[in-house]
Amino acid sequence: MGTEQVAAAQPLLIGVLLLWSSYGKFKNPQQADRTALPRLVGDSRAKSAYLAVAALEALIALGLLAPPFTAIEAVAAAALGLGFTGFLIYSKIVVPEASCGCAGKSAKPVGYRAIARALLLLATAVLATTATGGWWSAGLALVVLVAEAAVFVMLSAELDRYWLLPIRRFRTRLSHPYAGTASSTPPLAATQRRVLLSPAYRAVDGMLRSDIHDYWDDEDWRYLSYIARYDGRRATAVFAVPHQDSTPESVRVAVVDETSGLTLYRPTVLATA
Repeated sequence: MGTEQVAAAQPLLIGVLLLWSSYGKFKNPQQADRTALPRLVGDSRAKSAYLAVAALEALIALGLLAPPFTAIEAVAAAALGLGFTGFLIYSKIVVPEASCGCAGKSAKPVGYRAIARALLLLATAVLATTATGGWWSAGLALVVLVAEAAVFVMLSAELDRYWLLPIRRFRTRLSHPYAGTASSTPPLAATQRRVLLSPAYRAVDGMLRSDIHDYWDDEDWRYLSYIARYDGRRATAVFAVPHQDSTPESVRVAVVDETSGLTLYRPTVLATA
């Protein structure tokens, strides 16, 4: 199994990832409004641009997956990966509260995981440009894709509910949520107080059915989850609390469906009084 075979295997992984991303965008086009696209192209064109990217992803994916093999699709995927990376860096700097919108579901602000995933996509696409045969000629090198796919999963916030959240919930069952908070980050009690005083909490207070159910730190944010009900459906209210901004107005909240993970309610204008 040489470098040539590993390079030949990459289009299979890239194609599947792009199809998944494209499907998420087509299924949830309203996610465009939560990304940095309205700031970049204007509110009226954000959804159209979002769907155009989805169509481009699908087109490149089909080119990578279907014979005959040409390097053009890999070059296009590399260009797409470069564009994704630039867009996410722009989002994090210019519109830090914007979500990735990569697969149309996650309401989390763009973080370093999303940028790392885009860079990994770019790297695999660049490697694919050196291939001389299609993925069907990769042989045993296809096994390498399992490890690569695992890395992509770990970098995908959209998939956290399938593996990361169960681990965190298991950890919560083993220890009290207030235990082990002595660190360089604010104590959980202080974060909870900020949430309780925030306009975001007042916006969803009537939906909450528990105290803190789970919490975790991810880069510049701390997330607190509460059991909630929305229109009679079991849901989870997730509060995003920035470490670097202590004002109550900086707290954000989204109510997501317990089963599908889709955002059910996300107040965009929060009263401060």
